[in-house]
Amino acid sequence: MRRGWLPPPITDSSAVTRRTFLGGFGASAAIVALDLDAAIAASARAEQEGTLVNNFGRVFNLPPFAQATPQVRAALTEMGKLGGILDAKDPLHEGPIRLITNPELSPNNRDNPFHTAGVTFFGQFLDHDMTFDNASPLGVPTRPESSPNLRTPAFDLDTVYGGGPTASPHLFNADRITMRVESGGLFEDVPRQPDQRAIIGDPRNDENLMISGLHAAFLVFHNKVVERLRAQGTPESALFETARRTVLWHYQWIILNEFLPQIIGRPLVDHILRFGRQFYRPPGAPSIPVEFQIAYRFGHSMIRPSYRANLAGDGGRPFFGFIFDPVAEGQADPVDLRGGARAGRRFIGWQTFFNFGDGQVRPNKRMDTQLSTPLFQLPLRSIPSGDPPISLATRNLLRHLTWSLPSGQRLATTMGIPHVDTSELGPLGFGTNAPLWYYVLKEGQDLGDGIQLAGVGARLIGEVFVGLLQKDPGSYLAAGPNWRPTLPSRSPGTFTMVDLLRFAKLDPASRGQ
Repeated sequence: MRRGWLPPPITDSSAVTRRTFLGGFGASAAIVALDLDAAIAASARAEQEGTLVNNFGRVFNLPPFAQATPQVRAALTEMGKLGGILDAKDPLHEGPIRLITNPELSPNNRDNPFHTAGVTFFGQFLDHDMTFDNASPLGVPTRPESSPNLRTPAFDLDTVYGGGPTASPHLFNADRITMRVESGGLFEDVPRQPDQRAIIGDPRNDENLMISGLHAAFLVFHNKVVERLRAQGTPESALFETARRTVLWHYQWIILNEFLPQIIGRPLVDHILRFGRQFYRPPGAPSIPVEFQIAYRFGHSMIRPSYRANLAGDGGRPFFGFIFDPVAEGQADPVDLRGGARAGRRFIGWQTFFNFGDGQVRPNKRMDTQLSTPLFQLPLRSIPSGDPPISLATRNLLRHLTWSLPSGQRLATTMGIPHVDTSELGPLGFGTNAPLWYYVLKEGQDLGDGIQLAGVGARLIGEVFVGLLQKDPGSYLAAGPNWRPTLPSRSPGTFTMVDLLRFAKLDPASRGQ
């Protein structure tokens, strides 16, 4: 299969009006107040149709790749174990610094020269914004339509804003317009309780130092937008709503014009926008399909074993750490980069994660079938359910049984996409019926050289991303398709994560670091 394969165009003329319990935007781009009557009515209609609002769904009705038997669970556990076929076997004894400065030490875990390290955590931030499943049992077949998604299926930053100033006042300052931001270290931190638990709209945004840093960056970004609008004379009564819309539309612009092209390629993004979605075509309110929920976990393969969190936060020296390290369990100022702690060095210096042109940026790992070794030994605190298995790969694989997902090959056939070879899974019984997550990674490895996704994975990710934006009447793509970013940027009329961080004064130059 050639990398640039595009299917014939099929347009989607379906329309939808969505209300959520968090409120939303109307087609005129004005903020709509919380409308419980509309929300209750929409939920009742969805229940009659068999799909509850904010529950998960499917794109395809196909047979599962395997039955949820003890033998299959054992094979998936073997496949996802520490030291198994998915483990990049990084030499962790070399330490976090050498694994960054000497990539040749990890020949199985190649750098992606076209991605910066921040792409991983922006992708995680997006995942937390649109999906949260903490109810379906791991490895036990469950109907997606009966499983609640605790996030709205939209890029609406409900992880940041919660229910807004009225419903979630604990996230806001006394003015009910600006967001709470704390410090305690050299630079900003999310608000925390005395026991260090984060006071944020989604606890998963404190799983690691990078994601909590990104969450804090969006809090500061919102406050800077408020400051700008106030200086421009925006009435106080409209200030929060106008600021939220400004933040959301610039955020959505980054998603569609910077992040998504990095993951699936600009040509496929443009093709979906021009010719429509061929497979993700929900007739009513959008939901997160479980095929996407699993395919989107491709981002786990991009995680490095270790990172430089900042350039001068550790007593004037850089702070390096493994993403997770078992020896850090119980430490007040952990040696690794887990979340849930506050100390002077625990902030993110963004020059490691995004390219400010200073030569300090570091790359992602490639989107392939090799995961960094620390991901096979997760801290229990980083697992929402708080229980084993602690191998992230094993958890991803068992989730295929939860949703009774078809194999990657079956999806490829259904979508008219040539297969990639997964015969290496033959000894485990999955040589011609690979779990979808593994199949998506193998496509990225074989067809995209680990630089971008291809085939089934690229099409699923692209269509759902575009679909969620198109079906949200408050998104810029639906409400103002000709809109262009209005905040200051390096290139007028566009906006990137570097521009966001510079506007928020979180860039290296503004910090003097």
